Order: sequence, then structure tokens, then C-alpha cells
Amino acid sequence: MFPIRDHNPSTRTPYVTWALILANVGIFLSYLPLFADDMALNSFFGRWALFPVEVTQNGAFGGLLTSMFLHGGLMHLAGNMLFLWIFGDNMEDEMGHLGFLCFYLAAGIAAGLTHVMMDPLSEIPTVGASGAIAGVMGGYLLLFPKAKVDILVIFIVFFRIFPLPAWLMLGVWFGIQLLGGFGAPTSEGGVAYWAHAGGFLAGLVLTVPKFRALGGTGFWNRTKGHPPHPEAHYPDAVAGVPRAGRGRR
Repeated sequence: MFPIRDHNPSTRTPYVTWALILANVGIFLSYLPLFADDMALNSFFGRWALFPVEVTQNGAFGGLLTSMFLHGGLMHLAGNMLFLWIFGDNMEDEMGHLGFLCFYLAAGIAAGLTHVMMDPLSEIPTVGASGAIAGVMGGYLLLFPKAKVDILVIFIVFFRIFPLPAWLMLGVWFGIQLLGGFGAPTSEGGVAYWAHAGGFLAGLVLTVPKFRALGGTGFWNRTKGHPPHPEAHYPDAVAGVPRAGRGRR
């Protein structure tokens, strides 16, 4: 079950969102050959990933920024870029190009710092843009809580698209990060749940000035929580993916 699109078209070209996607893909491709050599890959991540112990013991803060553009595999990259593609353009639309870039980087750094605070002596490398993208999702929730997000549900051979309000989809996602953070030992590696949760909250807080500039709750009253422009409509969002009819023999 994962989101594939929203019904919230942007009104300007999202150059920064596109540039961030291209940067992440390009950087990943640049070190893709290292996946064939564990020693070389570990050495690469050892130089550019985020290590909480290095931050707390040696003040090595550079990894907070560089780790945001690294990924541990193709599916890791694809999932993150899908979320950035869906939610990034609308945040850039509201904040402007430069404002969105600063917002994205700030949310990513806040996510990394949250991860460090929750396990300050961890020696496990952390990579991924998901903390920054979680910030984008937090900001999106504040500005467009009732925007529709299409979720593709796949169960064995059954698949169907369901439109859900952003507050439900993003709220469930955030709840999963909290449950994962409290239930999964950070010392064992895996998903950086606290980075996701921290980035999400940071993005929500960083969006408050824009929310207030738009009128705060008055903005919600005017839009009813929906995007402030006509929503996109997709014919299969309600009917689902049509099944093939039974042919004649």
C-alpha cells in the first residue's frame, strides 16, 4: 500500500523538486558500482553517511547534510523520490523556489539531529532523504489536510486505487513512525523511525510562518482544508483499476 499521486496540481514549475530528485538519482548512480564491493561501499558510506557517535564525540556535523543525498539501494531511492515527487511540488508552490530549498534542507538536518539525540553513541551509518521528505509531508499536512491522495493497494493479484484525505494518509504514516521508534531498538539499525518523526514535526513547525501568512485558521476556513485551487480528477481514483472482462470462446 503506497501513495501514487495527489489531487493537488501545482501552479508553477517545481524546479527545485525536480533538481533534488535529479541530484539524488545522479549521486546514487555515481556510486552504484560500489554495491558490488562491500568494502568499497562501507568505505564510501564511512566518509559521507551520518554517524551519531561522530557528531556527539567529534563534532562531525557534515554527515547531517551529505547523508540526505545517499541511499542504501534502488528501492530505498525509488520510494523516497516517489514521496518527494507527490508532495514536494505543492510545498514549493507555496514557499517559492529558494524558500522551499531552505525548508527542505532545514527539515533534513532537523531529522538527522533527532536521530542523533535518540541514539547519540550509535556507530551505525544512516543515509537517505526520507527525513527531509518527512518534513515536506509535515508541511503538506498543515497546509492541505483534506487534499486527496491516491493510495494503490496491492494484495496478491488484487489491486485498487483509493483516494484518501491527506490528514488520514499522513497521520497514519506518522503514527507508524512513532510506533516503530518506540518498538525498534535503534542499536540494531534498520529504518530510522525517529529521523522520520523528527523531520515530520520539524516540517510542520517550519511551515507555521507560511500558514500564518496565508491567514492561519482563516486559510482553512476559506479552503475547507482543500487546496486553494481546483483539484485534479482521475477517473480511476474512485472506480479503481477496471478488471478485464471475460472473453468469448
